[in-house]
Amino acid sequence: MTGNPTAPADALLVLPLAGLPEVRPGDDLGALVTDAVAATPGALPLRPDDVIVVTQKVVSKAEGAFVDLRTIEPRPEAAAFAERWKRDPRQVEVVLRQAVRVVRMANGVIIAETRHGFVLANAGVDASNVGPESGQVVLLLPEDPDASARGIRDALARRLGTAPGVIVSDSLGRPWRFGITDVAIGVAGFRPLEDLRGTPDADGRSMAATVRAVADEIASAAELVLGKSARRPAALVRGAAPPPGDGSIRDDVVIPPEADLFR
Repeated sequence: MTGNPTAPADALLVLPLAGLPEVRPGDDLGALVTDAVAATPGALPLRPDDVIVVTQKVVSKAEGAFVDLRTIEPRPEAAAFAERWKRDPRQVEVVLRQAVRVVRMANGVIIAETRHGFVLANAGVDASNVGPESGQVVLLLPEDPDASARGIRDALARRLGTAPGVIVSDSLGRPWRFGITDVAIGVAGFRPLEDLRGTPDADGRSMAATVRAVADEIASAAELVLGKSARRPAALVRGAAPPPGDGSIRDDVVIPPEADLFR
């Protein structure tokens, strides 16, 4: 369908995309997302400053990033940690294999750095909403989330003639705060940060430190309509006006070790 819902020019519109099926390894996710955009009332015509947010889970499923726990032999460290905290030792072993650095292991949680540079709980290894083999498989992060986002964006451009921004999102906790929120782990078609340093604030004072995490803000807004159990893995965000250009979560957002105050 075509046509956009009536909204003020400066409003933010977030639409869950309709009709995405259960995603399986080898599926053409770009084609499935494009079909969903076309089937969602109000989504077409796409605008270049639109952003399509796709959850990590369906990206990883399409890319076949599963690990069969029946093939995993836990090391003694994994077995001891699992026994203490009543965890599956095979899943603990997968987490340790995905970690390039273990920040802390306590209270049944492993805070680890992945090869992407992300520092998060359990190295992003996920056992929930993994499909019919739940309990026997876990899902890893995509190999290159920025590349995954570019692939979806290219598919949208080929079919619909417009290349919107694309985010691959995942749910992460935050230091010193309870609860999780969605953030961007991959991006294509816009810069994930808006650097406001040197520009005036509302009082005319030059801002010295403000850099907006635009991609993370958009991912979080999308999660409000996607939820965790509604089987809605993608959304269109319109009106966020992301910074134009090209960017990368790994290259632009992840803090390098020499600038990490907590390492």
